Amino acid sequence: MDKPSSTTLSDWVVLTLRWVFIMGVTVWLVFGETIDWVILSILGVAVLGNILATILVVSNRTSFQFRLISAIWDFVFAQVLFYLSIGTGSELTWVAILSQVSASIYFQWPGMALALVLNIALISWQAYEQVGDPSVLMVLGIWLLVYSIVGGVTAFLSVRFRQGIRLPKRPRLSRGRKVRTKEQEKLQTIFELISALSATLNYQKVLETSLDLSATALAELDAPIDRLVSAVMLFTGHNSKTPEMKIASGRRLLPTDKNVTLTGTSGVLAGVIEEANPAFIQNPKNDPELGQLIALHECQSALVLPLRTGLDAYGVMLFGHPVPGFFTVERCEVLELVSHQACIAIQNARLYQTLEQERNRMMEIQDESRKKLARDLHDGPTQSVSAIAMRINFARRLMERDQKSASDELFKIEDLARRTTKEIRHMLFTLRPLVLESQGLAAAFKSMAEKLQETYQQEVIVQVDERAVEAMEVSKQAVVFYLADEAVTNARKHAQAAHIWLRLKMLRDGLCLLEVEDDGIGFDTSAVDASYESRGSLGMINLRERTELVRGVLRIDSVKGRGTRIQVVIPLTGEAGDRLQHGG
Repeated sequence: MDKPSSTTLSDWVVLTLRWVFIMGVTVWLVFGETIDWVILSILGVAVLGNILATILVVSNRTSFQFRLISAIWDFVFAQVLFYLSIGTGSELTWVAILSQVSASIYFQWPGMALALVLNIALISWQAYEQVGDPSVLMVLGIWLLVYSIVGGVTAFLSVRFRQGIRLPKRPRLSRGRKVRTKEQEKLQTIFELISALSATLNYQKVLETSLDLSATALAELDAPIDRLVSAVMLFTGHNSKTPEMKIASGRRLLPTDKNVTLTGTSGVLAGVIEEANPAFIQNPKNDPELGQLIALHECQSALVLPLRTGLDAYGVMLFGHPVPGFFTVERCEVLELVSHQACIAIQNARLYQTLEQERNRMMEIQDESRKKLARDLHDGPTQSVSAIAMRINFARRLMERDQKSASDELFKIEDLARRTTKEIRHMLFTLRPLVLESQGLAAAFKSMAEKLQETYQQEVIVQVDERAVEAMEVSKQAVVFYLADEAVTNARKHAQAAHIWLRLKMLRDGLCLLEVEDDGIGFDTSAVDASYESRGSLGMINLRERTELVRGVLRIDSVKGRGTRIQVVIPLTGEAGDRLQHGG
């Protein structure tokens, strides 16, 4: 279906003529001897149809289909009225002039010829069928001449009118088309650059592309960009108490400018960061912080745009130019649009970077788990299986000389095999504790304590607050279990502790505490941290990494001769995690 086109003068002319003919038929009915209710009904339908046509014309919803239906409607209306008026003495032959005029106006000469043939053919046939006298055709010949003259004049005027309105408008349409084409080319260029900015997830490329996009967008607005100074300044995040911003990417900056560190706590930067609104400044060299950038000393005007999404502030975009009036309203709007898109791209790049780091960390944890499993197998079951094989060989030789000693040796081998089986079962339990999936964290802790007692004769005292377990997500419970297992395993292997306490309890504001304490020999935490890279064990690293997975905070307290206490504060909600990460 064609899209609606604009209403033309032809639509208004045909609409007006149709109302005139409807009024003429109405007058014919009023002054007739009797009222023909059938013709009156047809007239009522014609009035409703023309009201609908009036609405379409007024609302600018006309089209080719509308004009074709209008011409057919006028033709049917005229033929029906003529048929019903035959024999009344005042036939409505003149109503067919309406269909002749509308067809000629809408479709010029082809419409005029088709309407003329159809009108004469149908009117002649209806008149002859009803009257039966050939002389009536002579009267219709007069109407043929009338239809031809009216249709020809109307078609001629319609053609000339269309030609007259086309010629003067061609130059104006051409100029308007050129303007629209130029605007479309600008928008297309900006759209392509913004698409390129959104397509990349490389952090540094996002920064570089945002500055290139800004320069290109200004060039599309015919702005002189050869002396434009631009930079993206981002918070480093190294010091939460004193924020620092460094130049992450820049154009036309001096080498010394790239090493400048700004705090954003004074001047125009403070207002932009605090209020998250763009700011324009004259003579940026006089600003207490921007004045530190030597490249801005030649600039007479500068524009600072915030890079902020919600509560997350990433930094600012900075533009400077030697011309005082360079940053017009239109150019500022375009640069602000670019800064918004750049902020979204920076956020996406950072999220992707974080996901990549988490993925790498998970791969490292899995790799370390495999190495730990290999070490445990080598130090435990593998050594035991080797010892079993040697003792079996020794027992076989004893059987030839001393059967009683051989029997005692077999008992020892059996005991060793049982202990090895327990060790392997314990290792399988820690790899995938099925009880954690079926019965929950508290049952998994108790099962771990029982297996440690059975396998290594290590006493582990478990104290669990069920409220903390109920409030904790299932996926987080698995990480907490491995945290506790790592801490308990470290205490069993290195602390020489008689007792190990494993506690999980609720704290306030959506936080819970995992605590593993032993009464072992303890150690010097600072000395261990200083030499940790050269050590073969990665127990403390595993604790820290698993703590980060649950967005928790780890604390290790140990004194030689007084045991060790490991505490992990775990957030149970996203809000509690945000407060905990920001020191709340």
